[in-house]
Amino acid sequence: MATLIHPTAAIHPGAKLHPTVQVAPYAVIGEHAVIGAGTRIGAHVTIDGWTEIGEGNKIFPGAAIGLEPQDLKYDGSLSLVKIGDRNRIREYVTINRATRAGEMTVIGNGNLLMAYVHVAHNCAIADEVAIANSVALAGHVKIESRARIGGMLGIHQFVHIGRMAMVGG
Repeated sequence: MATLIHPTAAIHPGAKLHPTVQVAPYAVIGEHAVIGAGTRIGAHVTIDGWTEIGEGNKIFPGAAIGLEPQDLKYDGSLSLVKIGDRNRIREYVTINRATRAGEMTVIGNGNLLMAYVHVAHNCAIADEVAIANSVALAGHVKIESRARIGGMLGIHQFVHIGRMAMVGG
């Protein structure tokens, strides 16, 4: 079987990648990453921290997933990012870990996060949500299934967006 990992990718020996994961040039995958079957990781993607990514995801170039939260309260504790199956995470999306020990930032199944979306610490996105370009979710935002978020919005921390809601600027 031909390798599915480009030779310029930097993958920590402790990372757990299913044998069918594809990794493009110059991607960086950290020690605690777990990546499921059939997931494709684009060029220059960074996956770090305690990050679990399910099956059949497509992560486009430049995305940064599982890095420390952008929160002054963060003290270096072990927190997580958990991403389900069949998501499309477009160019330069950022998804940060949770703020406190044992907490997580969660992305469900079948979501589309368009280019330049920011998902801050402790957010929870359910299933089949579409978030358009340049949306920034502050910490602790909850979005229920099948919601649609219009482009170039800032969503304030602790906002809860209901099932099948459509939000625009």
